[in-house]
Amino acid sequence: MSDLTTQVLIEIRDEARKTNSRLDQTIARLDRLEHRQTESEIRISTEIVGVVGAINRLTDALLDPERSGPFAVRLDDHERRLGVLERRTPDT
Repeated sequence: MSDLTTQVLIEIRDEARKTNSRLDQTIARLDRLEHRQTESEIRISTEIVGVVGAINRLTDALLDPERSGPFAVRLDDHERRLGVLERRTPDT
């Protein structure tokens, strides 16, 4: 009986070691994934800041008649035409 108990305990110990090894590997993979995610978030945030800056510069240029030239005229024309369409379209 003692030999059987010892054998079962040895098997349990061996399986626990295997489980610990797999957990260590999983934790290492999660750490790498977390690092990559952080890097990606930083890259995306940096790009978003750049896009917002470009949109702001474009908006300023389009709304400033001295800088936008023909674009201001075109924008005014589009605004006028949209206003006409909105007045013609019944509310639904």
